[in-house]
Amino acid sequence: MSEIVITKENFNNEVMKSKKPVLIDFWATWCGPCRMIAPTIDEIANEYDGKIIVGKCNVDEQPELANSFKIASIPTVILIKDGKIAGQLIGYRPKNDFVKLLDSSI
Repeated sequence: MSEIVITKENFNNEVMKSKKPVLIDFWATWCGPCRMIAPTIDEIANEYDGKIIVGKCNVDEQPELANSFKIASIPTVILIKDGKIAGQLIGYRPKNDFVKLLDSSI
């Protein structure tokens, strides 16, 4: 499964009302570390298909949503479970860090 685009318009339905945990990658096109973790996020979307939803939120296109999570550095990846933040990773991280976050929360 590929990632979904998270916007302020679909956030409530796609994230807050989701029965599955949602991993949101806050990123920007100009961000080198964001581009570096993009393949990892794609792998996670495929490997955890059916268990989680993976979303991407472009902070330049969705500043209100980024501000609501107090995103100060990107990439920031946040795991939302049952409408609450279950974990967060900031900056470039190896895949294993994402796996640990997910496996401890789902």
